[in-house]
Amino acid sequence: MNIWPFGKHKEEVRADTDSKVNPEDMVESDVLLSALLGKTTVTKEKALEIPTVQACINLIAGTISSLPINLYKKGKDGKVEEVRDERTFILNNDTGDTLTASQFWRAMIEDYYLGKGGYAYINKIGSKIESVHYVDETQISIMKNTDPIFKDYDILVQGKSYRPHEFFKILRKTKDGMTSRSIANDNPLIIGVSYSELVYEENLVRKGGNKKGFLKSKNHIGTEALNKLREGFRRLYSNDENVVVLNNGIEFQESSNTSVEMQLNENKKSNTTEICKLFGVPDSMVGGNPTDKDVDNFIRTCAIVMSDIECSLDRDLLLESEKGLFYWAFDTKELTRGNIKERYEAYKIGLEKNFLQIDEVREKEDLEPIGFEWITLGLDQVLFNPKTGQIYTPNTNALQDMSAIQSGITASINNENPDTTLKEGEKK
Repeated sequence: MNIWPFGKHKEEVRADTDSKVNPEDMVESDVLLSALLGKTTVTKEKALEIPTVQACINLIAGTISSLPINLYKKGKDGKVEEVRDERTFILNNDTGDTLTASQFWRAMIEDYYLGKGGYAYINKIGSKIESVHYVDETQISIMKNTDPIFKDYDILVQGKSYRPHEFFKILRKTKDGMTSRSIANDNPLIIGVSYSELVYEENLVRKGGNKKGFLKSKNHIGTEALNKLREGFRRLYSNDENVVVLNNGIEFQESSNTSVEMQLNENKKSNTTEICKLFGVPDSMVGGNPTDKDVDNFIRTCAIVMSDIECSLDRDLLLESEKGLFYWAFDTKELTRGNIKERYEAYKIGLEKNFLQIDEVREKEDLEPIGFEWITLGLDQVLFNPKTGQIYTPNTNALQDMSAIQSGITASINNENPDTTLKEGEKK
């Protein structure tokens, strides 16, 4: 007679009580865990100690902070005009804080790349902005809700809560609109390796370049002799003395390579190139002798950052009634001021194609206007005044009215083709 084994339970095998675990597997796991936990954690301060990181941020921040940021208004007719108010003065000249405008933008861009984002408190009285105050990203904490769709958050500064519209924010590679992903978070290995190289070189120099190693002895060494050896090597590695005398039967065995054997110089060069790629900066801009193409690529990188800043300014520094009509934009023509030949050639093209006038060019060069309102119309001999509609020909000293010329052309056409004229009251 078969009996169902209701009273029997299948023995459970738990991971934490399994006696069949291989001790070698546990050792390998501990080694792997130790390796992972021993990975260098790179903070913003450590990253800035890497020369290439510092150089890339200085290049980008220095370029952007030197450009004026302007406020523009788009009219119903499509005409764009520049608007000057207290906001443009604050962003370009005096922030109202202890930082100047240039220092403000440099600090914001540094936090943009290496912190949780650039944050600045907007000090308002009513709807008028009185000042903008940079806040170090290490002083910022984010308290966000749990809704993945209708996201909302508060900004905490030393325990005091603020709403998002009270802060101007520039964020890099954000997915929540609250915090950035820093370069160090995105690429911890290459930044960590570069920092570790600096630490290794420091230790190498501090120890006088002496290699690490161990002693081999055929005979037993007494405690007193061992202590003397330790003291001698301690002085050797602290550069207090240059020589340690070993008795017969004791040999020193090296256990490390020199910087030449490790190819540190070659590795540093390749790591410099890789870090430059992270910032989108050609390595020649850091090392010297950049080509025109390198400069163009660098300007494109700056343009990406400027686009982020402009969008943030439109969101945080415009009134709700101004959005859609006003917008912020950097004056990028300043980027070409460094090359006078290219700049003047661009002005020449603008004058020849008649989309620039002499006084407009002089204004861009910070020169006084001369009141020249004429533009050329072919052969460099015919001048046209768009305000009065007059045409002047210097060769014949003739001054004509454009409206009269247009009327004469219309009458001539009608006389040559009388059948095509419309009778009074007829419709096309």
